[in-house]
Amino acid sequence: MAKYTVVSMPGDGIGKQVLPEALRILKAVGFDAEYIHADIGWECWINEGNAFPQRSLELLAKHKLGLFGAITSKPKREADAELKPELREKGYTYYSPSVSMRQRFNLATCVRPCISFPGNPVNFIRKKVDGGFEEPRINVVVFRQNTEGLYAGVEWTNPPEQVRAALATHPKFRPFASTPGPDLAISLRVITRKGAHKISRAAFEWAKKFGYKSVTICEKPNVLRETSGLMEEEAKIVAEEFPGIALRSTNIDAQTMWLTKNPEDYGVVVTSNLFGDVISDAFAGLVGGLGFAASGNIGDEVAVFEPTHGSAPKYAELTPPIVNPIAMFLSAVMMLEHVGEMDKAKRIREAIAAVVKEGRVRTYDMMRIPGGAKAISQGASSTIQMTDAVLAKLK
Repeated sequence: MAKYTVVSMPGDGIGKQVLPEALRILKAVGFDAEYIHADIGWECWINEGNAFPQRSLELLAKHKLGLFGAITSKPKREADAELKPELREKGYTYYSPSVSMRQRFNLATCVRPCISFPGNPVNFIRKKVDGGFEEPRINVVVFRQNTEGLYAGVEWTNPPEQVRAALATHPKFRPFASTPGPDLAISLRVITRKGAHKISRAAFEWAKKFGYKSVTICEKPNVLRETSGLMEEEAKIVAEEFPGIALRSTNIDAQTMWLTKNPEDYGVVVTSNLFGDVISDAFAGLVGGLGFAASGNIGDEVAVFEPTHGSAPKYAELTPPIVNPIAMFLSAVMMLEHVGEMDKAKRIREAIAAVVKEGRVRTYDMMRIPGGAKAISQGASSTIQMTDAVLAKLK
């Protein structure tokens, strides 16, 4: 009997390409696991009216450990139009299975490391005063609150009368009071004290465990006074328990400028849901892009690990596949670390670092060429060739 059971959710598009490659890597380091497939994503929505079917939810509830590829999401009108004809106008509403999964299992802590591999040709570089260049070492981990904020899903187009009546009690709603319902869309940014405290504590505990000297709370409290104000307030409360770690504060807009000036100055960053999504992608762009961007979604009982690059459907049908699987490999590394298999995680990370530094095998994104059918003929390595190169280093 296997030591671990992992719910394998390839999902849509390139998720179906990169997740099987990650399983090859996990097998090579001797990770003793049984993988149970679970359906999730766009095909489930089209055929069942539910992108995260109950059977898949039950598998994850039972086994509590998931490895996830990617999902396709589309705007409301497109989603409704792609439903099977017999399911249309039956009351089905598309919800992102990623968001549904996080909320169902309270995967409140999202961890997104943005750590550069030396020798990566798409790492951030900076021009020096003397005309040369330098490549700062970037070692940032973003802690993103995963279940609240603007992604909480509390929104309406043509809000019901009781909602409008409640909003009308706020003086700032007055300019919108005469807007016809069908012309009015509202999304609520929901921040709870408990959620803000928990993600701040997770960030400080990580900083303490791995020797980071500071935690940066990245919000917008000068404008979003209530919600960002609450996030910053709880971060300050938590910071009092960690006297050796400085708490810094930045505004999200300024942070996106500063991270391209001095990214090496930042270590652990903590923020709310949407801002965490933005800032983690921005930092990922400095360490090679989304082909190197992994994440873990951690709850009290369930944990799911996934790359952050999305399903990239325009590349999903290419043969051979061309996408960079390293983000998926690093997500598997995070899973290994979560269950305590530190030596296996270290071996994979070191094998990836060796391949990147050597530079003989590079996917199209690492070569700075357009993706597409011509990428391989222009010298790019395929998804499978990248996996083979990492496997060779593991041996």
